[in-house]
Amino acid sequence: MSDHTPATDEKAPRKTAGKSDSNGIAKSMAKSGRSRSREFALQGLYQFLVGKNEAADIDVFTRDLSGFHKSDSVHYDALLYGCVEQRELLDALIVPLLDRKIEEISPIEHAVMWMGAYEFKHCIDVPWRVVLNEYIELAKSFGGTDGHKYVNAVLNGLAPQLRPHEVQADRAKGIVRS
Repeated sequence: MSDHTPATDEKAPRKTAGKSDSNGIAKSMAKSGRSRSREFALQGLYQFLVGKNEAADIDVFTRDLSGFHKSDSVHYDALLYGCVEQRELLDALIVPLLDRKIEEISPIEHAVMWMGAYEFKHCIDVPWRVVLNEYIELAKSFGGTDGHKYVNAVLNGLAPQLRPHEVQADRAKGIVRS
């Protein structure tokens, strides 16, 4: 080997591109405890809607799942038990915004809408746009091909009803269109 020939490839290792949102802004790869709790609550509500299982049984099963310890268990409890206990009220909020019977909505989208409506109503510490984004992302990850669009339309319709001051303030700032 001659002195001017490198013994190894001196190129820097290639970096893989991280995930980014629609604006090209890098997203954190780690999920927050609340995001994880929403995923676990969605799984539980799916079991409730499809399997007709009791919330307490679902809770025991879910807490044994891998990764549950990384979730916000208080938020999970609020979502699972709150949505089950208030399902009639949540459906009453959702139904007027649907273009079909609630029985025709997939159980995933139905559960996502319950959770979004529940958070709008009861988790006022979470900004409404964060609630909307979290549930659109859940619907993208777990729902049907275009289910997230339906969830977006319904939750966007609920936001002004359940968080009128927040939505109005964002509209006044030009953050959200009227």
